[in-house]
Amino acid sequence: MSAPETLEGWFALHDFRRLDQAAWRAAPPETKEKALAEARDLLDAYARVDDAPEGRSVTYAVVGHKADLLLFHLRPEVGQLARLEQEFDRTLLGSMTTRPYSYLSVIEISRHNAPEGAAENIESSPYIQARLRPEIPEHSRYVCFYPMSKKRHLTDNWYTLPSEERARFMREHGRTGRKYAGKVTQIVTGSMGLDDWEWGVTLFADDPLQFKKLVYEMRFDEVSSRFGEFGPFYVGEKVDDLRRLFGE
Repeated sequence: MSAPETLEGWFALHDFRRLDQAAWRAAPPETKEKALAEARDLLDAYARVDDAPEGRSVTYAVVGHKADLLLFHLRPEVGQLARLEQEFDRTLLGSMTTRPYSYLSVIEISRHNAPEGAAENIESSPYIQARLRPEIPEHSRYVCFYPMSKKRHLTDNWYTLPSEERARFMREHGRTGRKYAGKVTQIVTGSMGLDDWEWGVTLFADDPLQFKKLVYEMRFDEVSSRFGEFGPFYVGEKVDDLRRLFGE
């Protein structure tokens, strides 16, 4: 049984940070001011992609206990992502954070997920090329990220299914997703050999309730109900001003 062919685009890093609250409270006001100004300048440089010929970067404030910040980066090379991590670590604010979670992956498209009629000419399709190097929608205020894998358990083993059956399941799954066109934008990244799960899913929306509705409905697709295994979910809101998060 042969593996389905995939195309890869930009590499992705979901870099989650948690502020050391005790260290932050103990810092004098001038240190906090310098830390926020330095971090703001660096995050602005990330957003402008000053470090690479192309890519995307957006910062989010994570809701809940799992983290405080998500630095989401897309770049052509893994080494570029490593340097972004290191640059933030060297800032005053970065030195007062820990990293509760991170996820390394690469934007991936499988031929059986291509639109009908595009599978034979997928490499030259403008639609496919735009998905491999995507925009992050400006209007989307919220992000939802989760890692996932496909089951390899006894009779419910995704990787032993015939290719035609896998393609049928994914077409059904895609039809559910298309109901949310204009409400939710999705970036799917592959992480086999790069991180602990098999895929990462990053959703963008202006209304976070759409994340719940989409994921709930997809639970009833057979590909999810039989074969889906899901990691932790992280939801964040776009950061406009770090002082709103960490200022006093």
